[in-house]
Amino acid sequence: MGVGTRDNLRDAAEAFSSNWRNRNLRRAQLGFLGAWTAEWAFTVGLGIVAYVDGGALAVGLVGLLRMLPSAVLAPLLSPFADRGRRERVLVIVSLLRGAATGGAAAVVALSGPVVVVYVLAVVSTIAATLFRPAHSALLPALSRTGHELASANVVRGLLDSVATLIGPLLAALLLAFADVSAVFAVAAAASLWAALLLSRVRYETAPRPAAPRRNLLTEAAEGLRAVLRNGGLRLILGLAAAQSLTRGALTVFSVVVAIELLGIGESGAGTLMAAVGVGAVAGSPAASLLVGTARLGGWFAVGVALWGLPLALIGLFPGEAAALVLLALVGVGNALIDLAGFTLIGRLTPDDVMARVFGVLESLVAVSIGVGSILASALIAWLGLQGALLAIGALCPVLAVLAWRRLRSLDRSVGDLDEDVELLQQVPMLRPLPLPAIEQIARAMEPVDLPEGATVFLQGDIGDRYYVIRAGSVDVVGDGRVVATLRRGDGFGEIALLRRTRRTATVVAREPVRLSSLTSERFGGIVLGYGPSAAAATEDVDGRLARFTPVGPPEAPVVEEPSPPESEERNS
Repeated sequence: MGVGTRDNLRDAAEAFSSNWRNRNLRRAQLGFLGAWTAEWAFTVGLGIVAYVDGGALAVGLVGLLRMLPSAVLAPLLSPFADRGRRERVLVIVSLLRGAATGGAAAVVALSGPVVVVYVLAVVSTIAATLFRPAHSALLPALSRTGHELASANVVRGLLDSVATLIGPLLAALLLAFADVSAVFAVAAAASLWAALLLSRVRYETAPRPAAPRRNLLTEAAEGLRAVLRNGGLRLILGLAAAQSLTRGALTVFSVVVAIELLGIGESGAGTLMAAVGVGAVAGSPAASLLVGTARLGGWFAVGVALWGLPLALIGLFPGEAAALVLLALVGVGNALIDLAGFTLIGRLTPDDVMARVFGVLESLVAVSIGVGSILASALIAWLGLQGALLAIGALCPVLAVLAWRRLRSLDRSVGDLDEDVELLQQVPMLRPLPLPAIEQIARAMEPVDLPEGATVFLQGDIGDRYYVIRAGSVDVVGDGRVVATLRRGDGFGEIALLRRTRRTATVVAREPVRLSSLTSERFGGIVLGYGPSAAAATEDVDGRLARFTPVGPPEAPVVEEPSPPESEERNS
């Protein structure tokens, strides 16, 4: 076994073990498992209710009507997750979903009006579309490096895959021995279990820039503007919309293919969707091998392509065994998207708008799923089932090929950000910061290049910036003597900022030096706004002051007296 393979296997093992060791991250991930098991079981049960009520067209219409309110409300509600603690939003969402799906179970059990089930499905879906943005924004707050965030997304992708398998299998099993009301009841129980787990998450929030509280519409618009300003985010969200359209079509295809093309009955719809889960479960460990790679954009393209190509092949080669294998490949694509797509969005988005950007994503996903479901129904009526499979199946592979070059360029930009984060994490006071906070510093820092012998600042100057050395070295001079030499990865200038005093020493470039500087406002808001980093900063300052205490008052900047005019010299 090669060294690279061993390293990848070690990274994969660490991805899972780090999530299990972190108690809060473990609870957050298991809460996601409960929530998404409920979602998949409920989706299968609702599809059966709609098919019995009105056939394939009804399945498509219900899928569309279920998603449209979510598409509108998800970005409008997502600012709540940026305002406060995100795990509390997840608890409320899970409780709402549990109540809605439990109500649907009661309506079906009592043979109540089907329209009430549809209304409760809309309520549950609105809550579900808010769950993933808040959860996606929570994971970076629990991570300290890009590698750890990628690991968290790998684990969540695996749990998503397990839910994709367990939810439909539970639905198929319950439909074989009971009715749809049992499926809805199990979905409600899973949502309530998720609420219980998430209510026990405890962590210190990362500092965020102070911003005035505005109305929800204005705050939601900021998330949309963040997407529109960032070409990388636009690209990823666009491909995610295409993948979601295919996913919406799959909810229709799974029912119609099972009943009309393969003849395996209503429970066969659950079996087909379970095949997607099997592939996703198998694909997630393979995706974990990619945690340390710099090719997430490329793997994201592969994942998008795998969402469409198998559908086209089912249209060409209909058969139960072939359909199960091909839908398993869709699950593999889903695992790749969970790793690459969510990690890239988390790395490209500032923390203060992250939930809103994920809210925009969920809105696009909801619209696309609804459009995909109704489009599949229309294409089946127009082209026939196999023609519809070919038409929709071709969409994602074509778009993935067209986006390949731009996705690979995103990998390079994220790699540059990783270098900045790695540099900043060499500074002891910055090391405790969670990933969103330290990336916030990396984005805010400004480059400063100085030649040998240049003065960065003088003893006695007013402190207005903090510095980190990127290359070269500097001498720290106090009371005329060199007290320290600092090199790459060292920071300086924090004493005056923390103690609100003048500079306690002069700093001079020992050789040509490249620095990154941070304003005092950003330094105080980020470093001092997070408890562990503030404590580390205080400890670091105490250590530096113990090593060097100026003998006398701080040096004042040397100001040369102006020379007297020539006429005064002659008179004197």
